[in-house]
Amino acid sequence: MPSVASSGTHRRSLRDLAAGDLAGRRALVRVDFNVPLGGDPPQVRDPARIRAALPTIEHLRAAGARVVLMSHLGRPKGRPDPALSLRPVGRELEALIGADVGFVDDPLAAAAVDEVARLQPGGILLLENLRFWPGETDADPAFAAALARLGDLFVQDAFGTLHRAHASTSAVPAVLRPAVAGLLLAAEFEAFARLREEPARPYVAILGGAKISGKLETLRAILEHADRVLVGGGMASTFYLARGWEVGGSLVEHELVQVAAELLDAHGAERLEIAMDAVVAHDVRHPASPRVVAAAAMAPDTSVGDIGPRSRAAFARRIDEAATVFWNGPMGIFESPAFAEGTLAVARAVARATERGAYTVVGGGDSVAALAQMGLQGSVSHVSTGGGAGLELLAGRVLPGLAALESA
Repeated sequence: MPSVASSGTHRRSLRDLAAGDLAGRRALVRVDFNVPLGGDPPQVRDPARIRAALPTIEHLRAAGARVVLMSHLGRPKGRPDPALSLRPVGRELEALIGADVGFVDDPLAAAAVDEVARLQPGGILLLENLRFWPGETDADPAFAAALARLGDLFVQDAFGTLHRAHASTSAVPAVLRPAVAGLLLAAEFEAFARLREEPARPYVAILGGAKISGKLETLRAILEHADRVLVGGGMASTFYLARGWEVGGSLVEHELVQVAAELLDAHGAERLEIAMDAVVAHDVRHPASPRVVAAAAMAPDTSVGDIGPRSRAAFARRIDEAATVFWNGPMGIFESPAFAEGTLAVARAVARATERGAYTVVGGGDSVAALAQMGLQGSVSHVSTGGGAGLELLAGRVLPGLAALESA
């Protein structure tokens, strides 16, 4: 596997290290175990992100490394929260990997160094939720140094956190070398490189979700590479308002209406295709009688909940014609059955495109959830573990977690 590359900067990957460089050494691995929990006692509801980390963990174990895993879970705001402990995640990892996983309650305690020292080659330890300490999100150098003392080398495998300048993502690799990309991270960057560097054409991108502010630079960048960008979800309402249409109570980012108008003027309907109809309701939280209307004919006492059937069919046709597809963000309020069909229609179309040979990348929690709901996770070329990080990568931004890794 080639070294990881982004914005012209190459980074070393785990494949660049020989087995002799790993045997007996303490590998401090940043994974993304930010998974949903539920039940009493808490259990992992969706282990997809844990499964995604297994190739890197198994590679290190096979080489005789002593594996120390660290992750965050939720937003405990710098203090312990038993509901967000990583203990249930450790139990799930044990079941998936078929080996014991030790647990470190306090990575800052002197006992943590002793626990790591006792770890045998091929053994695994999981540290408690890093966000139980304020030093993680503050990128505190002392916190980073305390983590770094638990490893002889650093492996970054948490793609979904690369855009955050936190202690475990950017500060630890600055002081712990070698600092390389894991196998998951390398696969993610290979997938996104195919989208940015000479994608097979036609290249169709589908963007949804509630807002365009976090996706604006990505949208501009994608318009430079893609042949057509399809826009649905809540972000479409900002474009409706830019056209002077009624949007009722729909979510709109008023400060970006002018930007949306400029994008429409610059690219036109041939490149930037906005959903042409919508499923609306008087109260999208309790949709008693949703109905389909043309996007230009909304009533002021309604709100958009999903793209309509004409848009679903039009989007599906574009996807069916594509050789490369990128999808991020639902087409509506996916959690509600009344507004789920647009997202499910896109999921089906992307799976069909993959089956006939298109290269397809799906990212973002709700997009991936739609695939999972239909049992289609294995029916696309690449399912990304990071929504925001993938968007920022496509926008050409330098990600702090990637910049901190060693150059090849």
